[in-house]
Amino acid sequence: MPFASALSTKGNTGEAIREACGLAKTRSSAPPDLAMLFYSAHHAGEADALARVVYETLSPRALLGCPGEAIVGDDREIERGPAISLWLARWNEPVQIEPFQLTMEETSEGYSLLGWPDGLAAADPSRDVVLLLGDPFTFPADTFLAQVNEQHAGLRVVGGMASGGREPGSNQMLLGETVVEQGAVGVVLQGPIKLRTVVSQGCRPIGQPLVITKARDNLITELGGKPPMAHLQEIWEKAPQEERELIQQGLHVGRVINEYQAGFQRGDFLVRNVMGMDRDSGAVAITDRVRVGQTVQFHVRDAGTASEDLNSLLQHDQSSGQAPAGALLFTCNGRGSRLFGDPHHDAKTVRSHAGSIPVAGFFAMGEIGPIGQRNFIHGFTASIALFGE
Repeated sequence: MPFASALSTKGNTGEAIREACGLAKTRSSAPPDLAMLFYSAHHAGEADALARVVYETLSPRALLGCPGEAIVGDDREIERGPAISLWLARWNEPVQIEPFQLTMEETSEGYSLLGWPDGLAAADPSRDVVLLLGDPFTFPADTFLAQVNEQHAGLRVVGGMASGGREPGSNQMLLGETVVEQGAVGVVLQGPIKLRTVVSQGCRPIGQPLVITKARDNLITELGGKPPMAHLQEIWEKAPQEERELIQQGLHVGRVINEYQAGFQRGDFLVRNVMGMDRDSGAVAITDRVRVGQTVQFHVRDAGTASEDLNSLLQHDQSSGQAPAGALLFTCNGRGSRLFGDPHHDAKTVRSHAGSIPVAGFFAMGEIGPIGQRNFIHGFTASIALFGE
């Protein structure tokens, strides 16, 4: 098999990493090209020991890792106990692998991201990918993704922000055998890797798409010539009680990514939270910058919608006829049992569609994935990298 995975829930760090490496080695016939390691906060203080055992046991060409609030391994999501999840990839054809570290530093021209990988210049957006793990306290993911979108249009970036630490310097990430406590670690994969991505934002639209006719920064002051709250009132009056409750629990706005489409459906919107409303003016503030001419639509989210959205997107992916052989799952720490009530929802859903493939990942403080040929950082989302044979 080109991919392998192993999960250990032992509390002792040494025992846990040796168990995970031992299991993974029995499922992989040769040293891996890439190892991904995700570990709960119980093990985060010994990140250097984790890396050392991985290299001693498996000798990967590259290793990336980070701590997570909860850890994904195959069809399980370990939310409150110790866990280490290891995922290995080995490609039959040559794949170029370039690990890198990004840091934000002050230069003579102001603050800049340093450490950009050379391989981006020659990356082929149709097949290459960047896997990225970042520290939410010290890495400006929006800045990085905006630059990739502008300078390397179409190149996919998939990953998540570490969630094992609660303050700057507490997320010990791995880049090879080096422990990194700020910025981001990543790898550029170039070659015939056969990757597909699924980004499930877990929302459904309500009302109709509307064009922004007045806006300022993150404030929408007019939609289709009327205050946004006037449209929302119309939606409220026609909505059943269940939908009204969802609006009260948390309202979202989806912004269309590609304005040139004839119509808009699931997957065409970048969903952002509503921060607040001004009842006097009827304006709505969201967690994104907006401009006149953009098309937006109100959205709501609940467990049923999130489950249906993920199932629908995975089912659509399976209709391509290309069965995945391995997957990385970066899901929001607001999902899991917090959203669905029961554990293991996203991991089990992936495997229910893809089969018993090796899966690993973690609950992130921000999930990274592409929508409409552009990369974004999301919230309440499941971002999935599906690797083919």
